[in-house]
Amino acid sequence: MSTGKILLGVLAGAAAGAILGILLAPDKGSETRKKLVKKGEDYADALKDKYDDLVDGLSEKFSGAEEEARGMINKGKNRVDEFKKDAKAAIG
Repeated sequence: MSTGKILLGVLAGAAAGAILGILLAPDKGSETRKKLVKKGEDYADALKDKYDDLVDGLSEKFSGAEEEARGMINKGKNRVDEFKKDAKAAIG
């Protein structure tokens, strides 16, 4: 199971538990609605932060992979050039 799915499940479970806790608390309706809105905003902010962290991490990984691929391409080009020189030297 991927980390993203686990994280989403944990966040969904925490949100459901918080909502049930607020709904079952003995407060006035207006207070309950305020608490629900506040909790929703908190969870939305937390989810946005986790998403941003995930995107940043993926960007770093892809950037590193791109640099590695460029290095491999350059090595390949250098080997081809060396092979051409060796072939020309062998031919004449």
